[in-house]
Amino acid sequence: MHSDPDTVRKILDELGDTWAIVGLSSNERRPAYGVAKVLQRYGKRIVPVHPKAETVHGEQGYPSLDAIPFDVDVVDVFVNSDLAGAVADEAVTIGAKAVWFQLDVIDEAAYERTRAAGLDMVMDRCPAIELNS
Repeated sequence: MHSDPDTVRKILDELGDTWAIVGLSSNERRPAYGVAKVLQRYGKRIVPVHPKAETVHGEQGYPSLDAIPFDVDVVDVFVNSDLAGAVADEAVTIGAKAVWFQLDVIDEAAYERTRAAGLDMVMDRCPAIELNS
């Protein structure tokens, strides 16, 4: 239900190519780093969102979603489940089209709020795995 194949494909193929990646830093050992590189290979513009606002994979970073000065299509969430709901709420506020919670990021209430706000959402999945399958 939280990651039906039609919604996964819609987010990956139809909703736009600007992906804000919350939790992405220049730390090459973190999963977000590798996933962002895969997204770039598939033509997505990645936008690092991290308190350090580092440039990653050649893209300017921002300290928060609301600091990004352009439209974001998808918010990809690499934070702990207990922090993810607030990120999903911010995604709604900035007008994103979809929210993607990474593997092991689960918040049922955030899923319900996000869907009720009209956004598509996937939870507990990885776009890099989906793109490569």
